[in-house]
Amino acid sequence: MERPAMTLPKRPRRRLPFWGFVLAGVGLLVLSLGFGGALLTKSYLQSLTSSVETGSVLEGDALKPAPTISGRTLTGPLDILLLGLDTRHGWADGSGRADTIIVLHIPREHDKAYLMSIPRDALVDIPAYPQAGFYGKRNRINAAYTYGSRNGLDWQGGAALTANTIHQLTGLQFDGVAVIDFDGFKDVIEELGGVHMCVDRETKSDHYIVVDGKPEKAYGKRSGVFLPNSYVHPVGCRDMAGWEALDFARQRKSGPNGDYDRQRHQQQLLKAMGEKAATVGVVTNPLKVTSLIKSAGSALRMDTGHADLFDFLWTLRGLRSSDLVLLKTNNGTYLRGKVKGTQAISYGTLEMFAAAKADTLDAYVTTHPESVYGDGTVPIGAPPTTDPHPIRAAD
Repeated sequence: MERPAMTLPKRPRRRLPFWGFVLAGVGLLVLSLGFGGALLTKSYLQSLTSSVETGSVLEGDALKPAPTISGRTLTGPLDILLLGLDTRHGWADGSGRADTIIVLHIPREHDKAYLMSIPRDALVDIPAYPQAGFYGKRNRINAAYTYGSRNGLDWQGGAALTANTIHQLTGLQFDGVAVIDFDGFKDVIEELGGVHMCVDRETKSDHYIVVDGKPEKAYGKRSGVFLPNSYVHPVGCRDMAGWEALDFARQRKSGPNGDYDRQRHQQQLLKAMGEKAATVGVVTNPLKVTSLIKSAGSALRMDTGHADLFDFLWTLRGLRSSDLVLLKTNNGTYLRGKVKGTQAISYGTLEMFAAAKADTLDAYVTTHPESVYGDGTVPIGAPPTTDPHPIRAAD
């Protein structure tokens, strides 16, 4: 499919292996998903391909210099930007916002991967992007995607401006970016046969209601509004169907920490999908693999910067879902910005991103153990923690 004309330099379309869908899509460009050992061969990797729309997104200072390649293995730390959209209409010109923004950092040893979320309502300076007719504004960070996608630049411009904004905020440069339709992952989760999730606190749904004892999608119901028959996610660990897992991970007004509860649950969902995709029942079933490719194909757009996609995947083939570390932004609590309805970014969070830039997150986590989320379960009713570095000076 021809892409709209744009000023960003073009690179050719590439073929995306199966785990590119599942891993880039679920948050780890390659968890290797437990494919490892004898199953993970170059021929097997190359055989699991399917079409995915790619584009030239990263540019300027937001694009990391080309990595060194030894054989087909990239060297050095890798940083990947993951943007989650709530609707497939977000692919189109100026119609969507990136309500989920996650930075994935993989240290130079390639032995683990860190996920760091940025609050969607963080008040930031969004730099100018003239090709989209945008000349800079102070606004919520999720608006950067909307501004950048105008003038026919669509998801590529939206992702480019969001990456530029995050670079300006944190100093991070990126090796790749993936734009994800989280709604589309409901089908992927269903193809996986569900995922195992833990609900740490009773959570009401603002998308589903209960009719005749069964949950139903509440079409036309305004987000954030709870009804007497709103569906409730009960406390406990269990296997969830796609609709339930995605709905639980999207709730941000039912818990005490708002969007931070949602960030944590989204990170847990990404990890749960990786763990389920690693099971033998998935990776050894050709029909299951084919169905997953078909389900995931429309849910992902991506750019891998300077590197060839196969080299990305081959480099990170040894990672497992157990190597995924979930980190807290603003220590997992709401931090009010100076403009009503916005949030500030704490010094502690900027210190965490600086550690990612310097590839010293291992040391940061050792000295800041409170920055790490647990395994998906926390004491019920536990009070929120506070950030020792409340807000950045600019706010």
